[in-house]
Formats: sequence, C-alpha cells, structure tokens
Amino acid sequence: MATSTFPSVTVSGEIKLGQFLKLAGLVEDGAEARIAIQSGDVTVNGEVETRRGHRLTDGDVVVVDLPSGAAGAVVSAS
Repeated sequence: MATSTFPSVTVSGEIKLGQFLKLAGLVEDGAEARIAIQSGDVTVNGEVETRRGHRLTDGDVVVVDLPSGAAGAVVSAS
C-alpha cells in the first residue's frame, strides 16, 4: 500500500497509537479508538496492532478499517 495515498499528520515527539488516531481524525474519541484497536481493525505498517499504547515513529503508516472503508494517515515527526 503506497503511503502517498494517506495524508501526513505532524506530531512533536513520541505519540501513542490511541492518541494518533484521535489527532489524525480517524476516530471520534478515545472510546472509539480503544474499540477499533481491540477489535483488530487498526494496522501499523501493515501489521495488526492491538495495543493503544504502541509508540509510533516517523514514517509509520496507520490504517483503520472503518465501516465506510479504510482510512489512514502517515506519522510525520516534526
């Protein structure tokens, strides 16, 4: 999957997966992030990630499988 298909979301320092999902607008709130992650609907660099506290790094591609289709974003460290 090409990273250019997803927007870059700039973060300063480290960010956890749950926080990034909210920042990128991929989920509405923390509860939705938790449900999506625990349900196995979130991948980081193509691998299913079930830990909300997973720390993301520059260039990571995060994709959420939503009912409306897949949505994603690329982590861009400032």
